Amino acid sequence: MSDTLVRLETDGHLGIVTLCRPEKFNALDIPMLEALARRLDEVEGAEEVRVVLIRGEGKGFCAGGDVDAWSALSAADFQTKWIRLGHRVFDRLARLRQPTIAVLSRHALGGGLELAAAADFRVAEKHAKIGFPETGIGVVPGWSGTQRAVRRFGAQAVRRMAIGGEVMTAEVAHTLGVVDRLAETGQGLEEARAWAAVIAARGPLATEATKAMIAIAEGDDDAAADVLASGFVAMTGDLRAGVAAFRDKRAPAFSRK
Repeated sequence: MSDTLVRLETDGHLGIVTLCRPEKFNALDIPMLEALARRLDEVEGAEEVRVVLIRGEGKGFCAGGDVDAWSALSAADFQTKWIRLGHRVFDRLARLRQPTIAVLSRHALGGGLELAAAADFRVAEKHAKIGFPETGIGVVPGWSGTQRAVRRFGAQAVRRMAIGGEVMTAEVAHTLGVVDRLAETGQGLEEARAWAAVIAARGPLATEATKAMIAIAEGDDDAAADVLASGFVAMTGDLRAGVAAFRDKRAPAFSRK
């Protein structure tokens, strides 16, 4: 049942992950977060997929966390079952090996904007509204809206939304670097698909390595350095010599080749 809340489609080198709760403007609850995590695992394992789009079904991208899903939780459950789960899922998106593009149609608010911030790029339709409204109902942006979003967008843009209560138009968000590209109403997906085709035509391994290096510089992926170094070592004679020596119960003879 929960897997129907998030759909994965592949089209050649493109993967499209769709939030499927349009009656709630794709607001996130726990089953939806868990389904999203499973879909991200699936798309990363799809070797042919080089670029991933994340979008919302219906009239909006994502209206954030479903208030009904978290407002009745105890303080302890709010921390452990809500905030930590959201972080795990959004971190999973941020650390996906493939480049990612969030397609913002209409609202990307609160947790929806935090989800979009976890993508590498954002394409917004011109009528979209973007912001962090959490303090208006007495909570804080809890899924890295004050951490990753600041690293990606800059502190002042986040202050304007999270403290100043500003709900930005897509045009304003574009001038501030919150949004990378603008599209006409109803054209966001096509704009994102066209950009994805350009990215997919580039060297896939070089692109993945470059994404990892940027994540290291940004301080947004502790595993990226290990991934790059391990991949390099795995292609050398050192690994083969070491494993062979281990199996033969002898000292290895390394050659730096």
